[in-house]
Amino acid sequence: MATRNSLERTGTRWNPVVLRLALGIVFVISGLGKVLGIGPKASGIAGFTETLAGLGLPFPTLFAWAVGLVELVGGGLLLVGLFTRYAAGLLAVIMSVATVLVHLPYGFVAGDGGIEYTLVLTLVSLALVLSGPGACSLERYLFDEELFVPADSSRGHQTG
Repeated sequence: MATRNSLERTGTRWNPVVLRLALGIVFVISGLGKVLGIGPKASGIAGFTETLAGLGLPFPTLFAWAVGLVELVGGGLLLVGLFTRYAAGLLAVIMSVATVLVHLPYGFVAGDGGIEYTLVLTLVSLALVLSGPGACSLERYLFDEELFVPADSSRGHQTG
């Protein structure tokens, strides 16, 4: 029984780290493509603005910059484990909007333009909002604990 509890504690501490790295890499690459026009998803602000305008969104340039910067900076914050819950929350909002506005009309399968991929990104982002950064994070290294923990969470019970 002690071994099982130890494994559960280890998973609780390290699972968010794996999720942070997976999302951080995806969002940094996507943000680089939107903001700087580099990488495998390079559209640049102009191309992304055009996409948003085609969807009928108001202020497409403003939203293109906002989404691109949140993806780039938020992804970077996830990679290092700083302000994880907030970065993941903003990314969850962006991905849920993309899921509904862009991908929902195409069904489920990602290969057909459906919601499969953006839904996963939304849900994994929400998992990080709930879990926090996990064991290996800049917040824990610099401040010995997670910053801005929700009031009802139990700071004292989490190690790492």
